[in-house]
Amino acid sequence: MPSWRTTLTTAGISGTRLREDYTHAARRVLRREPAPYLALRLLAAPPLVPYLAAGLAFMNLVDDVAETGTPQQRAAGLAALTERVGTALKSGDSPDPVVRAYAHAVDSRGLPGHWVTRFLAGAATAEAGFDGFADEAGFQAYLDAYAWPGVLVFTGLQYQGGPDPEQAAGWRRFVDAAQRVDFLADLHGDLADGRLCIPLARLDEHSVTRADLERARDTPAVRALLAAESRRARAALDATHGILDLAEPGLRPVIATMADLMAHQLTAVERAGAGALRRDVGYGLAAPLRILLRAAASRKASRRPTSKRR
Repeated sequence: MPSWRTTLTTAGISGTRLREDYTHAARRVLRREPAPYLALRLLAAPPLVPYLAAGLAFMNLVDDVAETGTPQQRAAGLAALTERVGTALKSGDSPDPVVRAYAHAVDSRGLPGHWVTRFLAGAATAEAGFDGFADEAGFQAYLDAYAWPGVLVFTGLQYQGGPDPEQAAGWRRFVDAAQRVDFLADLHGDLADGRLCIPLARLDEHSVTRADLERARDTPAVRALLAAESRRARAALDATHGILDLAEPGLRPVIATMADLMAHQLTAVERAGAGALRRDVGYGLAAPLRILLRAAASRKASRRPTSKRR
């Protein structure tokens, strides 16, 4: 793995201030999401790493603003952030180093601005004002408004000029699976925060109440509901097969690792059953390290020149 300085140089990022901006963004990702950061650093092609790190830092920044404080504070924070981002995309400058780095990444990689504005608009509506889903259609509307553009403000930077329609559709399938797994893994914490992320219609199908979930009742109906949701997540994960063909070669090892981590987490949710209502189901430490090391070894082996018999 090349040093961070070498990685910045390989990506063509020069100038002390700009390099410091990208470094600040990368450190923010490392603090908040160490597993994705390590996957980028270990597995992605170095010319892509700083841009993707800036994209992930920006995505996390918007998430944090959309989920912090009262509804009024969220709305005010997102309005201010949207204004700052709009100015940065036009001028290339901002008081915030994360926004500066991201604006530079968007310009350098040619990501269409509509993905950024769509994500910010979704943050102010679908996420900041989140009050659950009535049915599957509500969940899909949430993906279209917030989660899908959210993943493309990050992964879209892999494509020079942005994703084409087929690539964007592939990431729509990917985020469908990722969101389902995430909602199941974070059931306990979300319910503690007053967020119910399973559509109400599905609770009704199984004769389960919100109170059943909030009180972590281990009943046959609750177990059946969680098992059905896990099957939906598994089917969505299966539907992401083929995403590697739509990714840039320099990012494929990262995407494969992300898919492996999702599958590992979903398996843990399935094993937990109603226990997922009593504690969030994380990745753990050993499995992500094992998956990352296996992917890194595979990448290294694929790049090793083959010897020829004489």
